[in-house]
Amino acid sequence: MALLQISEPGKSTVPHEHRLAVGIDLGTTNSLIATVRSGEAVVLLDEQGRSLLPSVVRYRADGDPQIGYLALNAVVNDPMNTIASAKRMIGRKTADIKSLRDHMPYNFDDESANVPRIITADGPRSAIEVSAEILTALKKRAEISLGGDLSGVVITVPAYFDDAQRQATKDAARLAGLNVMRLLNEPTAAAVAYGLDQGSEGVYAIYDLGGGTFDVSILRLNKGIFEVLATAGDSALGGDDMDRLIAEWMLDEIGNDDLNVDSHFLRQALVAARAAKEALTEDDSTDIELSLPDGSNKKIVLDRSTMNELIAPVIDKTLLPCRRSLRDAGLDKEDIDGIVMVGGSTRVLDVKQKVEKFFSKGLYTGVDPDQVVAIGAAIQANILIGNRSADDMLLLDVIPLSLGIEIMGGMVEKIIPRNATIPVTRAQEFTTYKDGQTAMSIHVLQGDRELVSDCRSLARFELHGIPPMVAGNGRIKVSFQVDADGLLSVSAREATTGVETQIDVKPSYGLTDTEIEQMLRDSITHARDDVHARQLAEQQVEADRAILALESALEEDGHKLLDNDERSSLIAGMEELKALADTGDAESIKQAISDLNQLSEVFAARRMDASIRSVMAGHNINEFSE
Repeated sequence: MALLQISEPGKSTVPHEHRLAVGIDLGTTNSLIATVRSGEAVVLLDEQGRSLLPSVVRYRADGDPQIGYLALNAVVNDPMNTIASAKRMIGRKTADIKSLRDHMPYNFDDESANVPRIITADGPRSAIEVSAEILTALKKRAEISLGGDLSGVVITVPAYFDDAQRQATKDAARLAGLNVMRLLNEPTAAAVAYGLDQGSEGVYAIYDLGGGTFDVSILRLNKGIFEVLATAGDSALGGDDMDRLIAEWMLDEIGNDDLNVDSHFLRQALVAARAAKEALTEDDSTDIELSLPDGSNKKIVLDRSTMNELIAPVIDKTLLPCRRSLRDAGLDKEDIDGIVMVGGSTRVLDVKQKVEKFFSKGLYTGVDPDQVVAIGAAIQANILIGNRSADDMLLLDVIPLSLGIEIMGGMVEKIIPRNATIPVTRAQEFTTYKDGQTAMSIHVLQGDRELVSDCRSLARFELHGIPPMVAGNGRIKVSFQVDADGLLSVSAREATTGVETQIDVKPSYGLTDTEIEQMLRDSITHARDDVHARQLAEQQVEADRAILALESALEEDGHKLLDNDERSSLIAGMEELKALADTGDAESIKQAISDLNQLSEVFAARRMDASIRSVMAGHNINEFSE
């Protein structure tokens, strides 16, 4: 007898109104697709009953691309045309990929200026195109399984993906013909799956270690509200790095320490390393057999203790963002109620043990770590498409790095701080620097340091049409808007005329694997130096402003209102300030500005009197009182 689901009155859609929506976990190693059926989130299977789709695509000169398991079987025999771990390249500039090339046995088309492309038998292919092939395969699986066209999809991304990586993911979905309703951070998706399935409430750490990315997020779950308090991670750290360390050990064991000598052998070693890693989650040791380039075979034994020593640097590297996320959230380890483990790489026993020891809390492993992200995305997709009331759940996610603009003196004025809840809109007013200024250049930056040189440039645009006026009188409102997908748009509006310009920030590259971590670490390590540097820059700007104003006043009225000695005294004061402005002593500059202001007080008073006399000429006091 079939079981029917009973819904609250007004909470369910009638059959012809039910729309098909799915959640996709586009992973480095494997990808999955899930949907909500009869009120339950389930992962969709392929014709052979498999939930995972290997994130591998093989391009051929004489046929359509092979995707998933077919491509995976060709990884060793056809490594140059079989692309794996494309997620590590998506949204990155060609120059940034150079740091990853040692990990990837591909030939890159160096003529691709901004988007790195791998040379294949079917022509150059970018990571966006590879990802689109994977998404297309998942889309076909869903349409066959659900019996209809998809209305919308939620795709998960690492919390530490920047603007470029998120935009590239949306571009891949567009190539696959998918309507992306939202990009959802992977740790948040995992929390959705656990929070709704188990009714958990409290503060949780979501530890997400996949094949090529790592994220940790601190979330507060309370009555359907999922509030991300802080996030940290590394967009190029994961199980692939463990595999490489194991493969290097294997090659040392057989007397060949050059991992890049042969692409076929390299792929064979990496595949064998992954298989050994997976075997050691159950066994204490495993046999590895390699076919050497000279045709001979070599068998070696790897035990769990040795593997743990090899992969320890990768695991230890994940604990640094864990510390920072706790600090950013203003919490101690004791405040955490539990740890949710996400991603296939968390199956490694030493990962579990070190994370449990770090937080001194039990681990949540009730949902398959491979499936939990896709399940959470499916739940969110079901709500966004309208099949379930949006009142049931509220997601409050955050941005990983501060956003701001460049101001005079090479300084950064932060408009949206890191870990601000998204979607978010913030605005701030700025003014003109020079008399008669009719345009302003807006330089958008990302990072948590005080100076432009220490942050990452995202975009530049200009606002024209500012009416000419005295310096400091113009009012330009700069607005930053980050949408629910974490994508940024910036606008600038002049208050008097209403003239406005806007830009959607779409850089053609992403932050490298170490840049985000390094930028945040530097913002802490150099905090005191940054404050001093900003103070110096501010005083230098103020000195320039004082000098420009006095020079203008002297040129206009100096010959009329001052004698030679007074003029010489003011000029000497300006020259002294100019000399000090080139030094690195903020206090000396500040004092010199004060001295010059005092020195010019008499001149300023005379200019004011002259201005008043000029206005009153031909009038009497009674006219003004009336």
